[in-house]
Amino acid sequence: MAQIVTLTPNPAIDLSTSVDRIAPTLKLRCAQPRRDPGGGGVNVARLIKRFGGDVEAVLPVGGFTGELLRRLLEREEIPSRLIRAEADTREDFSVSERSTGSQYRFVLPGEPLRDLEWRECLRTIAAAKPQFIVGSGSLPPGVPEDFYAQAAAIARGQGAKFFLDTSGPPLAAAIEYGVDMIKPNLREMRELTGAALLGEQDWIIAARRYVASGKVGAVALSLGHLGAMLITRDQTLRALPPPIKPISSVGAGDSFLGAVVYSLAKGKTLADAFRLGVAAGSAALIQEGTALCSPADAYRLVSEVSITAF
Repeated sequence: MAQIVTLTPNPAIDLSTSVDRIAPTLKLRCAQPRRDPGGGGVNVARLIKRFGGDVEAVLPVGGFTGELLRRLLEREEIPSRLIRAEADTREDFSVSERSTGSQYRFVLPGEPLRDLEWRECLRTIAAAKPQFIVGSGSLPPGVPEDFYAQAAAIARGQGAKFFLDTSGPPLAAAIEYGVDMIKPNLREMRELTGAALLGEQDWIIAARRYVASGKVGAVALSLGHLGAMLITRDQTLRALPPPIKPISSVGAGDSFLGAVVYSLAKGKTLADAFRLGVAAGSAALIQEGTALCSPADAYRLVSEVSITAF
């Protein structure tokens, strides 16, 4: 039984490459592509495994892309419980423009999951009985909006912590049931609240409202280049990231969440876990494509994360 289980209902093959300049009509000569296992929970599991955590990934796979995903997970030695799906696993791709440093990310929709397939995902996490369950990523067609709420119910029944990184109606449904931590970015928080949330005080008030309701234990709000905030019933922390020159934004949020969960599983305080999470998210930004962060970079940057308590 793994201490941490990640749940990824809509995994992907992440392909990344680069070109000198992106222009219409022209045949663009790309650099050698890189392929990585992807999807929110898969990336979280990859990160936790790199740090030496005890983790297992639960995800559906299908078709020849699903077979490739299985091989990529094996290459990184990620313990996985794979649910066989009828539809092909999706692909995503990102292209970096070397002349400007801009990155273009293309996220393809997932194929529908059948009823028996998404239910098997939930049965699998129930059988695993971990201490932490991390649900992350979008839901493919065919999966009900309360999927993560059902996962939260499984976690509660086992006495496990349930952390969630998703958006829209699936996030709202899970919050209505109750979760231990949510990790929205600012756009997702605005969508969730229906408010503009124009500044720091707005962010804090909105997050405290969810915590005060008793339905959310903690809100980890990612703010891109502005850093992140962590709001619980007892503390409000604002972290400013270390000064770095970003190369790729892919996987920064997953690196943040993975480092937080890894730290908590190791018995660290929430504040220490938050600091490592911000460092890991920053470390992911200096990697090419979909490589995620390296633990060495994350630990190197920890001391450069500035945290203010409110």
